[in-house]
Amino acid sequence: PCPPLTPFPSAPLQDIRNTVGNIPMEWYQDFPHIGYNLEGKKIYKPIRNKDELDMFLEKMENPDYWRTVQDKMTGADIKLTDEQVDLVQRLQKGQFGDVHFNPYEPAVDFFTHEVMIHPVTNRPADKRSFIPSLIEKEKVSKLVHAIKMGWIKPRKPKDDTPTYYDLWAHEDPNSILGRHKMHVPAPKMKLPGHEESYNPPPEYLLSEEERLAWEQQEPAERKLNFVPQQYRCLRAVPAYARFIHERFERCLDLYLCPRQRKMRVNVDPEDLIPKLPKPRDLQPFPTSQALVYRGHTSLVRCLSISPSGQWLVSGSDDCTLRFWEVCTARCMKTLPVGGVVKSVAWNPNPTVCLVAACVEQSVLLVNPCLGDKLLYGATDQLLESYEAPEEERVQPVRWVAATTEEHSRGVRLVVQHSKAVKQVTWHGKGDYFASVVSDNSNLQVLIHQSSKRWSQNPFRRSKGLVQCVLFHPTRPYFFVATQRYVRVYNLLKQELTKKLMTNCKWVSSMAVHPGGDNIICGSYDSKLAWFDLDLSTRPYQLLRHHKKALRSVAFHRLYPLFASGSDDGTVIVCHGMVYSDLLQNPLLVPVKVLKGHAITLDLGVLDVLFHPTQPWVFSSGADGTVRLYT
Repeated sequence: PCPPLTPFPSAPLQDIRNTVGNIPMEWYQDFPHIGYNLEGKKIYKPIRNKDELDMFLEKMENPDYWRTVQDKMTGADIKLTDEQVDLVQRLQKGQFGDVHFNPYEPAVDFFTHEVMIHPVTNRPADKRSFIPSLIEKEKVSKLVHAIKMGWIKPRKPKDDTPTYYDLWAHEDPNSILGRHKMHVPAPKMKLPGHEESYNPPPEYLLSEEERLAWEQQEPAERKLNFVPQQYRCLRAVPAYARFIHERFERCLDLYLCPRQRKMRVNVDPEDLIPKLPKPRDLQPFPTSQALVYRGHTSLVRCLSISPSGQWLVSGSDDCTLRFWEVCTARCMKTLPVGGVVKSVAWNPNPTVCLVAACVEQSVLLVNPCLGDKLLYGATDQLLESYEAPEEERVQPVRWVAATTEEHSRGVRLVVQHSKAVKQVTWHGKGDYFASVVSDNSNLQVLIHQSSKRWSQNPFRRSKGLVQCVLFHPTRPYFFVATQRYVRVYNLLKQELTKKLMTNCKWVSSMAVHPGGDNIICGSYDSKLAWFDLDLSTRPYQLLRHHKKALRSVAFHRLYPLFASGSDDGTVIVCHGMVYSDLLQNPLLVPVKVLKGHAITLDLGVLDVLFHPTQPWVFSSGADGTVRLYT
């Protein structure tokens, strides 16, 4: 037996006895004391105010740090003696605790190997060692009786013949997984047709070109896996060369056939279609063509309407701007501008009568002199009241006053850019406007202030080819659409707020909901993406109603309507209700397809625009007309 381990010698003199017993000492970690002594007084923990740095310094400087342990019962640090360290090291090595114990002492031979003369005991043998055992006789007679009565049977000889049994013998025939219920018949082979006949009709025989084409195709792409041939009689038909190959493939088909029963779900197809309200419940919206504005001789690229809704301006490839009266379709004024008009925008401020138009490398600010004489007179006074600053400021563009001839036609200011301008748009207050230049540098987007004749470049570097820009109707946000993304910038903080993924290949146009929380983007891959800015940076819904590229999209200012114009010659008007309850998603319902424009040079509708107050929509097309649907 192993000798008892020598315990650690207790600390001399101060023999503190902690009487808490065998309990987890963590119970006392939040208390100032660690237990009670024999008199029932608290044993206080030693004051520990050492941090990690002090502990590290002590570890480095104290030579006895490695042999110092903390007594859990008292909380005091105890330095181990040499004997205790030896004991720990011996126990770690798996040796005995006592130094003086020898586990390999010589064995003591209790019985000697020498044969003695006298036996150890000299007792005479028992009588029972000479006669048969009566107890055994009784046991044997019991077993003989049990065999006679048939209670104990002898062992059967082992049968070496293998046994077979029916795997499905005990299966419940009524269960759905029963073998016969789950029987899947092998797929039947296709029956031979006329082309497999030994004498097929002549239209089934391949010509030389068809045979060459058949040979060049991949085996998986061929409609027939053999070439139809003609023989004069059945005796002349040779053995089929691919017979073994086809039998083998048939065996593979049977062996690899997935035998799985799919439970068919009986679903009414009507239940899968979302329940949308009927269009007649969503009136008013434009339904029929009311007026055609004729006069342009080439495709009409852009439209804009005055804030009052009385006048319409259109820009065309015939190098003219035309001003129309909306109600009568009468052309009030034609302004030749000497270049293709790419974009036109009427100032949204009702107290100012001013139109911005993009012509080649310039933006023209035109006073059409229509309507209230006081109004357009005040606009001219406003522009003439400008005083040039004393110091010439460096600007990315040149502001040039119109010549006398241009002034007589209505042009007031010319903003000359370095490259061709493709879009112009006004801020809601009517003082600032933005222009987009066909360039790949950081000067693609410029913001101009008409009252101070001052232009600035808001971006330090280019983030891709800019397609169009828009001002937010109420907040200081600026939307910039590149080919695949729409970036939302905060003009006050001068930072990027959001980057919207359009999931389209090439964005063509963009419109902001009057509430400002939703935008729509049209794209050249015939998709319309609706974004809910509070919801996600990905489209809330992608609408694929058009067959060809979308050229323009627009929101109505008052009614829950939006429209899209496409190269397929149609304008699709949709009901787009945005609820003030943030938990309710917008309701998007297509309500009307408006036709009328003729497709010219593979182009259809180039611009769409809603009337500011009425549920009417204008569209301009490549056929040189502007149409009003009411």
